[in-house]
Amino acid sequence: MHPTREIYDELQTAYDYFNIELFGGELPPCLITLQREKRTYGYFCRERFVNRGGATSDEIAMNPSYFGVRSIKHTLSTLVHEMVHQWQYRHGKPGRRGYHNREWADRMESLGLIPSHTGQEGGKRVGERMSHYIAPGGSFDVACDALLTRDFVLSWLDRFPPTIPTGEATGRALANPTGGESGGTVEAAPTSAGSDVSPYVQAPPLEPVNRSNRVKYRCPMCGAQVWGKRGLGLICGGEGCEQARFDVVG
Repeated sequence: MHPTREIYDELQTAYDYFNIELFGGELPPCLITLQREKRTYGYFCRERFVNRGGATSDEIAMNPSYFGVRSIKHTLSTLVHEMVHQWQYRHGKPGRRGYHNREWADRMESLGLIPSHTGQEGGKRVGERMSHYIAPGGSFDVACDALLTRDFVLSWLDRFPPTIPTGEATGRALANPTGGESGGTVEAAPTSAGSDVSPYVQAPPLEPVNRSNRVKYRCPMCGAQVWGKRGLGLICGGEGCEQARFDVVG
């Protein structure tokens, strides 16, 4: 068992496959990394790496935190999303900083990944904050189905995902997109619960868990607030509030 080799070989196989099927082999090799970037499915950075001989390589990062709670098709749609950014950097004219311009949107649509600032039908197709949804029967949808019939898998899954995405049926939503970063762009992860959860991962709680021992207290008369450990009997010292006890509010 070689986990590092297995997962990176699988991602490289997918990259090479989509490079041929969707990009005609136009994209140069890039360095694929696994990064737990907060609230993102993946990102692209141009010429981020350099070798000892001075040759540079673009980076496409994938967030393994979501491999176990998204379908393989949706995970691979993120890979192709970032490959479009790489294609635009190498063969087109990227927008300033993380801006997703019309050229990017046109290329995405030509592959059957429909850009949308909401991740849903009817969203804006260009802007600072963009995501996408999969067009049924589009080039990506067809090519990905062909790849998955060859027993392609992503063998390793993060057991403790931060959230469980929802609305990722073909042609539906990817919510809450964020903006880009200098030298690259990101595709953001939504934050609500969904259904593509592997039985081997531990789903996070639907409600946030207070992991500290502190709670918030508020004076019912003047509204003053303080944080402290649970069980304190606090009396407000404000003018006119000397005998008012703080209430626990959170």
